[in-house]
Amino acid sequence: MSRVYNFSAGPAVLPEEVLKEAQEEMMDYRGCGMSVMEMSHRSKMFDDIINEAEQDFRELVGVPDNYKILFLQGGGSLQFAQIPMNLMKNRVADYIITGNWAKKAYQEAQIYGKANAVASSEDQNYTYIPDCSDLPIDDDADYVYICENNTIYGTEYKKLPNTKGKLLVADVSSNFLSRPIDVEKYGLFFGGVQKNVGPAGMVITVIRDDLITDSCLPGTPTMMKYKTQADKNSLYNTPNCWCIYICGKVFKWLKKNGGLEAMNERNEKKAKLLYDYLDQSKLFKGTVRKEDRSLMNVPFVTGDKDLDAKFVAEAKEAGLENLKGHRTVGGMRASIYNAMPYAGVEALVKFMGEFEKENLK
Repeated sequence: MSRVYNFSAGPAVLPEEVLKEAQEEMMDYRGCGMSVMEMSHRSKMFDDIINEAEQDFRELVGVPDNYKILFLQGGGSLQFAQIPMNLMKNRVADYIITGNWAKKAYQEAQIYGKANAVASSEDQNYTYIPDCSDLPIDDDADYVYICENNTIYGTEYKKLPNTKGKLLVADVSSNFLSRPIDVEKYGLFFGGVQKNVGPAGMVITVIRDDLITDSCLPGTPTMMKYKTQADKNSLYNTPNCWCIYICGKVFKWLKKNGGLEAMNERNEKKAKLLYDYLDQSKLFKGTVRKEDRSLMNVPFVTGDKDLDAKFVAEAKEAGLENLKGHRTVGGMRASIYNAMPYAGVEALVKFMGEFEKENLK
């Protein structure tokens, strides 16, 4: 069977070139006679893999020397606890609630201190990003937390919030490496890699050096201290070796293809094609306020649940996979991450046009 166009929100599509390289090295990585999945994480060979991956990431993103790059386990969801454990010195933090994942992070933070919801778009089912220009930031807040791109709802911050001098902490899981960013605007950002970077099972956390201290909340497990991981260069215990290896290949693929500026251009072009179709369609409509639309995740509906289900089923038959929307939004969702080729979005739009002709009443 030939490869399908995979619009899954995560685990998601990976570059074919990367998959083929991994396939070639599966049984014998560079003449060592074994797979990366079998080698010791203490070996010189794996040390080269993780160091090269870190250096390529640093160059791609423009991470200054005073920030650490950590390859951690537990995914984004464990960061919901690890962040307050390490950063909530005053036991106060402000959260902007723009979807399920921001809400879960906010609820988790309430275990460790006073978490304030300083803005929310829940009133309209998270279909917009709230105005963050003049937020009621708590004087004692240790940080302000955002989820920068909302995978389920298809919204994305076009401008970072005014934190009034407080530390910005961001979950960037679903727009990770999709465009250039200014790292110094963040105290910490993290991304689960399974959406736009690599296979499931790892999170990359980028944290400023001065935030890495021993003074965590009482009861913080050794493994959950950023200092534990930073001091050992993400090798305190056995890391997710395979995931680091694949992510490293994706970083090289990104560099080879023009870096994050080139990715941003590609992603804008893909998103424009799909959003332009939605804006003129008489059957399908997008669910997000135009100025807040994500370049990565595009939810849309027909307004008829049965018709939505029919679309998803027929799209699957046409080789367009994983288009069913999240249960909280319904309808459809196309995730068009870095590795989704323009041709995939063209195929989707063509199929939508044909479906509309056949089903428009």
